[in-house]
This record gives sequence, C-alpha cells and structure tokens, in this order.
Amino acid sequence: MGVAVHRKLTVRDLRAGNRARVLRALYFDRPLSRQELAGITGLSQASVSTVVAELINDGIVVEAGQVDSDGGRPRVLLRVNPAHAAVVGVDVGETHVLVEVFDLTLRRLAEATLPMEPDVHSADDVARRVLDGLDRCLADSGAGDVLGVGIGVPGQVEQGLVYAQTVGWHGVPLERMLRAGTDLPLFLDNGANTLGQAEVWFGAGRGTGDAVVALIGSGVGASVIADGVLYRGSSGGAGEWGHTTVALDGRPCRCGALGCLEAYIGATGVVSRYRAVEAAVPVEQEAALAALAADDSPAARDVLAETARYTGVGIGNLINLFNPSWVIVGGWAGLLLGPRILDDVRAEAARHALRRPFEQATITLCELGPESVALGAATLPVAEFLAAGGVRRRTAGLVHPGKA
Repeated sequence: MGVAVHRKLTVRDLRAGNRARVLRALYFDRPLSRQELAGITGLSQASVSTVVAELINDGIVVEAGQVDSDGGRPRVLLRVNPAHAAVVGVDVGETHVLVEVFDLTLRRLAEATLPMEPDVHSADDVARRVLDGLDRCLADSGAGDVLGVGIGVPGQVEQGLVYAQTVGWHGVPLERMLRAGTDLPLFLDNGANTLGQAEVWFGAGRGTGDAVVALIGSGVGASVIADGVLYRGSSGGAGEWGHTTVALDGRPCRCGALGCLEAYIGATGVVSRYRAVEAAVPVEQEAALAALAADDSPAARDVLAETARYTGVGIGNLINLFNPSWVIVGGWAGLLLGPRILDDVRAEAARHALRRPFEQATITLCELGPESVALGAATLPVAEFLAAGGVRRRTAGLVHPGKA
C-alpha cells in the first residue's frame, strides 16, 4: 500500500489561493469593499489589499463606486470587470445547436440558433454547426479575448469523447473535430450537468449544497449536487435519470431498453401519446408540447396526468436516493409543461418518496429559462478561471468544475 506524499504549500500556492478566494467572493457577492472582502474570505486587511491591487492591475477587478461608512471615509466598492474577457456557451440539443457569447459576468452579448433535423445527429453536422455559430457570435459580439468555449452535449464525456447512446454516438471525438476549426480552450460536459451548474450559481438552487436539477427535453437527465459538488460517478456518467426503469417490459426507449422514464416523460414520448389522441398536433416538437399545455380537452388532460404521474414517480425516486433539499425541474419541455402539471407532480412524488425526505425537499421549476444549458456551459471556463485566481490555463476535454 502506497504512502501518501503531502506537498508543502509554497508562497505561490498561497497567493493563488488568496486570489481565488477574493475573486470568487467578488464574482458571487458583488460588489464589495475591501473590508467586506476581509470578513467574507477570512484574510487579513493587508492580504486583501495586496490581492485586490494585483487583480486591478490585471484588469480583472474594477472599482464600482463608493459607499458611506460609519463615521469614517467612504469605502470603495469593487466588482469583477465584465469586459475583461468573453466566454462562450453551447447547447448541443435534440433539434438545434445554440451558441451564445457572454461577458465575464455572464451577460449575453450575442447568440445564434442553428436548427437540426430531430433524431438526426451526425457528429460532423453538429461540429459544423458549433463552429459556424461560434464564428457568427464572436463576429456579432465584437468579443476579442475569449476565456474558452463550454459545450453541453447529450450523454457522457470522457477525455473529449462523447458517449450518447440515444443519438447513436459511441466515443465520438467531438473535441478533436472542433479543434479543426478553433484553437480556443474547449470544455465539454453533459448538458444536464451544465444546466445544474447554472441553476446552482444563479437560479433556484443558489446557496444550496444539496440539489437535483432535472432536465426534461427530448431526452431526460439529472444533475446531482451533493455538499456543493457535482456528483459524476466513476467516469462522468452519473445522472442518467431518464434511463432508470419505471415499467418492466414497458414502452421502448431510444436507448434500446424498455420502460425507461424518458419514454414516458421525454418530449418525444409525450408528443407521441398526444398525437395518438388528437389529430391536429403541430409537427414540430416544441409547438406540439405548447399546444398540449394549452389544450383543456379530456384527452389532453389524460396525457398530462400520465406525464405528471411518471414525473412524480421519477422525482420520488430521486428524493429517496439523494435526500436533496431542492429538486429543480428544467429543460425546455419541463418548463413548457411544468406550470400545468407541477402540483400533480408534487402530489405523486409524495406518494412514492419516504415521508421525511419528502418533507425536506422543495420541488420547483428552473428559474433561468430554456437556454440555461448554454449558460451553464459558459460557466465551465469561468469556473476554472475563478479557481485559478484569474490566471489563464488552457484546458481541453472534460472539466471537473469542483464546487458548484
């Protein structure tokens, strides 16, 4: 059995750690004075002043006005400089590729939506759309310095390879394919994970350490945050909630199995059931679900009731497995149907979850809207930038962002 070797921290390590603490405080609790930073970070006033001077000199932090103090001189407020660098977030969805450019504080500067045929996911076509959208958005935004490109994809990511069984990808070298068209740092992760990080950073889960963020679109997945850290499993494949079994020998799923939750609550399955009972259903999936959400006919109510029942069963299972304080339902389909079925989902979850864990869990809708997968993807380069104290590191492939 090996002996653990503990490396002694150097002065450089300590400085980098101090920069990271100050930068994270300013990023999530902006704006702050130097005195407030000392209280939040636990650093001395002298250390805070040194770090702030460095960050201002690097153009990462700027002054943001003054606030009166109790009897003394006004305190200068500080914030992260939005114009220091741009970041890009990409959502490789079921029917489109969405590319968005943000400033460093994640204010949207430009976006492009590139449609794809449903259920047709040629990796070459996806890569072309990502690169095309990247070129368009960077030109439209006028962004110069770019920290990196975060990309939310269906399925599991291992060292730049994507394994997405439902769309026929097994070890697709998406990172290498994108390298042919850009030299920007690339950060690939599962789309449910990027949605989860966005919600925990800025949305309904902000401030919580234990949450499950459920993505319901054409596909279904979940991001599990435990003690503030995203749970990934042994190789990044955790969170495939949509492929848990809810009916033995049940409906066929796109993954090839029978009875998966996705076959019952994913957009493809829900729209298929709606078409079986209603003749005039729009062809496009999103329009079809919007029509269902607005339809008050008995047949539509039956489809919605069944969807709520299976969603509640699935959420009850999540509560029993992970004991989260929050279950946050997002994804474009989840947000379309959520306002109509959420009360029924809660009631069904209560029937299937153990009483005490259910009492401790709040079930709610995502606050950030249907584009939050791309926003979450943009947090991947930002997370690394913050962890490094504002020092640039060029990292490709799957990124483990650490604290959410």
